[in-house]
Amino acid sequence: MEPVTDVSLLPGEDGVIEKEVIYICPFNGPVKGKVLITNYRLYFRSSDADLTVTLDVPLGAISRVEKMGGASSRGENSYGLDITCKDMRNLRFALKQEGHSRRDIFDFLFRLAFPLSHALPLFAYVTQEKYEENGWNVYKAMDELRRQGLPNNKWRITFINKNYELCDTYPTVLAVPYKSKEEDLRRVAAFRSRSRIPVLSWIHRKNQAVIVRCSQPLVGMSGKRNKDDERYLEMIREANDTPKLTIYDARPSVNAVANKATGGGYEGDEYQNAELVFLDIQNIHVMRESLKKLKDIVYPNVEESHWLSSLESTHWLEHIKLVLSGAIQVADKVSTGNSVLVHCSDGWDRTAQLTSLAMLMLDSHYRTLRGFEVLIEKEWISFGHKFASRIGHGDKNHADQDRSPIFVQFIDCVWQMTKQFPTAFEFNERLLLTILDHLYSCRFGTFLYNCESARDQHEVRIKTVSLWSLVNSKTDFYLNPFYTPEPNMVLCPVASMRHLELWVSYYIRWNPRIRQQQSPVEQRYRELLALRDEYLKKLEELQLSDSSPAPRVANSTTPNTPSSNSSTPSQHCTHLQTHF
Repeated sequence: MEPVTDVSLLPGEDGVIEKEVIYICPFNGPVKGKVLITNYRLYFRSSDADLTVTLDVPLGAISRVEKMGGASSRGENSYGLDITCKDMRNLRFALKQEGHSRRDIFDFLFRLAFPLSHALPLFAYVTQEKYEENGWNVYKAMDELRRQGLPNNKWRITFINKNYELCDTYPTVLAVPYKSKEEDLRRVAAFRSRSRIPVLSWIHRKNQAVIVRCSQPLVGMSGKRNKDDERYLEMIREANDTPKLTIYDARPSVNAVANKATGGGYEGDEYQNAELVFLDIQNIHVMRESLKKLKDIVYPNVEESHWLSSLESTHWLEHIKLVLSGAIQVADKVSTGNSVLVHCSDGWDRTAQLTSLAMLMLDSHYRTLRGFEVLIEKEWISFGHKFASRIGHGDKNHADQDRSPIFVQFIDCVWQMTKQFPTAFEFNERLLLTILDHLYSCRFGTFLYNCESARDQHEVRIKTVSLWSLVNSKTDFYLNPFYTPEPNMVLCPVASMRHLELWVSYYIRWNPRIRQQQSPVEQRYRELLALRDEYLKKLEELQLSDSSPAPRVANSTTPNTPSSNSSTPSQHCTHLQTHF
């Protein structure tokens, strides 16, 4: 069998082992071929001329590798490897039983798929990819705060956390009430879980209402109070004279009460001029189990006869609905001039979902390609969503109870909004799919580690490439052809089960029998773009030939007039551009 040569390796990617295997394809049955394992991916290509099957799986997307069968196992294709992936698919390979043929491939795969468990670097530190734009420059905290009109006479910028001394999971630049003193912030930090004090995420330009995020107060079973925390929330309310500060607690009320037993809790009646609303969004463990159930019904086969009841039993869309509904409530309050405070338990999971989705509804800047990158960098990465714990980058402990698809849920909610408002977003579905693929791949440093302090410690910005470097190097690929900018439009999506749908082109994309067709209009747009590029290339060639030495010009009867040949592409180009 010929070596696997049709795979294009990344700079810094090296092939480690090639082996003849049988891929137990859930759609076509056993397929003979060759598997290549590199320090970045598992690549399989079938050898059957009549059936072309290829697999290209980043090792970072692998959650679990297990041996299937033993040396004495009987039955065809009963000896090999079982691979569970984080991206909604499983893979099974059969090998020859004689001579422990799977030992070397298992050892290599296990080490390279879980490098941190074997004291090896993640691939993001090995790759040598280069891009024209440095994606790490997409988000700068001060630039984003200035864009929002900060600081002003009600809100100030503090650098109290510049060495991560106040809160080790917060960014170094924070916006806090103008009246607050640094000592106030330290006292409030002592009363908030993980010292995650209430800080500004977004301010409404016209009515000055704000979205503030934090963690739960440390009330405990004894019902402790903290006058500094109560006074601090009153400063937030006074900043735009909101009659009442609305506190959105993302948790179900029963969970918030239960958290008192572990020292947490929620804001009680002692917080004057404040109202508390529970949003009933379940915790990370419920979300993890819900996605597991969803995977069971979509891979490898979809059971058509009981599809709707099976989907309902996963509760996945129900959770999407509750997250979206909570964000809608936050956005609605702020758009009517009322400031809000959002928290869950620690303020890095459900809180990030709610603040970022509400900001997406309220601020059209975040609905642009670069604005969306900023939103993710700001509300998720800099404010300490625990990507390393929730995804398990390079970690073999697949049963870790900290793993949960919180960020996947957020991207799903964004996709639901793009379906309801197809002209409101500058980016397309391809961007969302790319983000989720590289959430797992470990090819870029963007989603590595749990917080900014850990990224600084591991020199992520210096030693790895940002995902936005890739995205911004080919923006045409991620643009929505139907985008219509409307700067002051607030989106009001409908969070009803009748209006939500399963994101088939993500969750069921590995099933070749269920392929979503690209819309004819978008397909035609892509064709026109390709045609435009072709004409522009021809035009450039003709302009170069026109500027060549004298002999060709001497043959022309009208040297100062472009030839008919050179004008034609220009006319075509102009004609095409008018359609865009």
